[in-house]
Amino acid sequence: MFLLFPLLGVVAGILAGLLGVGGGLVLVAALAWLLPLSGVPQEAAMHAALASSLASIVLTAASSARAHASRGSVLWPTVKWMVPGLLLGGWLGSGVAVALSDTVLRWVVAGYCLLAAWQIGFGRTRAPADGSGVAPPEGWPMTVAGGGIGALSAVVGIGGGSMTVPLLVWRGVRPVRAVGTSSACGVAIGLSSALGYALHAPAGALPAHGIGYVYLPAAIGVALASVLAAPRGMRLAHRLSGEALRKVFALFLLLVGLSVPWS
Repeated sequence: MFLLFPLLGVVAGILAGLLGVGGGLVLVAALAWLLPLSGVPQEAAMHAALASSLASIVLTAASSARAHASRGSVLWPTVKWMVPGLLLGGWLGSGVAVALSDTVLRWVVAGYCLLAAWQIGFGRTRAPADGSGVAPPEGWPMTVAGGGIGALSAVVGIGGGSMTVPLLVWRGVRPVRAVGTSSACGVAIGLSSALGYALHAPAGALPAHGIGYVYLPAAIGVALASVLAAPRGMRLAHRLSGEALRKVFALFLLLVGLSVPWS
């Protein structure tokens, strides 16, 4: 079982670089299946899947952001304005998720995936064709948006890419730069959310190898492998057109959303 976690990490890392999502959604779906086989109680499986995914996203997103930053694809002024909201939202969202049942969390994650797939696949954007001449989005509205993104990301176990990327594209940012910026934002989301799942969890939430709801073998195994894979996804993102990225992203979310309730 423990050998499967690094394999998941490779998938998560490629998705992090390609889509800016840290692989969180696919990790949640896969871990919801695998963790009960590793001794995690079924009633805690979804919480542990979310918490472990978010913990691994810290390194995954950091590796992806570093790779994108080397090509100038991270808008650091935007990241600076969003981080305070992301940190607060991630902490509060994890507290809400801990209070929800396993079944409710599964349907929340599934519904989010399907809604995001529709929005990304069919939603409209006002971004110019090349994104040239657009200043990095800044100001308190980006901090407020970060709070909402952080809270919802904590509940569904992701790095926020499926919200941050469309927001930045709508503000006129080129898709590949939106992905890079989203990766940097994912570090803040992962840190605050994972800490929240660790500290908000009831005592003895996991029988072994856990800190709160964070299952350490999964979080560490996924994170180490994803760090190596993220730069490959980043290079692929720079080769694809913005429209191709949108289609890949939408299909990815649709498949994950259909699988989560039945895990």
